[in-house]
Amino acid sequence: MTEKSKVYFTNLRATANLNLLQKLERLVKKAGIEQIAFKGNFTALKIHFGEPGNLAYLRPNYAKVIVDIIKGLGGKVFLTDCNTLYVGRRKDAIEHMEAAYENGYNPFVTGCQVIIGDGLKGTDESYVPVPCGEYVQEAKIGRAIMDADIFISLTHFKGHELTGFGGALKNIGMGSGSRAGKMEMHSDGKPQVLPKTCAGCGVCSKICAHQAITVTGQKASIDHSCCVGCGRCIGTCRFNAIVAAWDESNDVLNKKIAEYSWAVLNGRPHFHISLVVDVAPFCDCHKENDVPIIPDIGMFASFDPVALDMACADMANQAPVIAGSYLAEQLQKQPGDGVQSDHFAAAHPETNWLSCVDHAEKIGIGFKAYELIEV
Repeated sequence: MTEKSKVYFTNLRATANLNLLQKLERLVKKAGIEQIAFKGNFTALKIHFGEPGNLAYLRPNYAKVIVDIIKGLGGKVFLTDCNTLYVGRRKDAIEHMEAAYENGYNPFVTGCQVIIGDGLKGTDESYVPVPCGEYVQEAKIGRAIMDADIFISLTHFKGHELTGFGGALKNIGMGSGSRAGKMEMHSDGKPQVLPKTCAGCGVCSKICAHQAITVTGQKASIDHSCCVGCGRCIGTCRFNAIVAAWDESNDVLNKKIAEYSWAVLNGRPHFHISLVVDVAPFCDCHKENDVPIIPDIGMFASFDPVALDMACADMANQAPVIAGSYLAEQLQKQPGDGVQSDHFAAAHPETNWLSCVDHAEKIGIGFKAYELIEV
């Protein structure tokens, strides 16, 4: 008999006596968050603060509900995310915190501090052995996230152009990776120089501990036989001239995300919440958000992030397609009657989100089979 994990769900209907924030509190308490021994323990509340310009990210009001519960139980909670690998306003801790504050994730709204998990330039990391890993032997996780005693994820469930959808596992695995960790998941870990953008200033060569970068003819170049993929040059370049290779297959990317998730969760209490609202076709890392591809579904919570992702995907795939959305346009381009049982595969045909949850189950993070309990 297949073991099933419990996933708790509540819809988005509200009344004068029960608003959405109260429903979220009721949901997570029914799901058992109060069973965790928060008292005196540092608790990382992992979230995506949203790239400024994108309005689909989760409102900070939801985070405050979870923060208040944890503080009420004596926990020392902080909001966290790690710096990005790509160019944007979350590439270093200063810009990242400014972006978070701009989007409402500040102590005045949420009641707790923001700590960027991998430090100022994305290089403050812990090396976590992954004995079950087929692709990752040692995950590179933001140090502040690994220093926490308890890990909680609060996820905006949406589409994603590389992984099919961005759910709990992606928030945990990719989101907790340091710059070098993100590079390992997205590529073979070796950055490249964009010659047209490079100013030849030489700062990258000065900070490279492995003498992999040289500057000739006022352009930098990287010797991949010496490069260890630490990503420090990406964080240092003021001209955004050094980038990751982005050459990993989507299936391997998803499996690496699962293995990084194992590294984050193994050996400590964890709990997970996902909101299937404003389901844009692309990640919140974009500085814009498109029309949602399906109507809002509801809020989910579980101790098992694998079951949580499956429950969110199943209910999202049962939802109707919003006319005029990116998904509706993609369906019109595909052969057949325009009906697709997997919205995320239809939106991004080159992706396979099942490769992540399948691998996560294989390495022991959780179970795909679940019992859905409506609250």
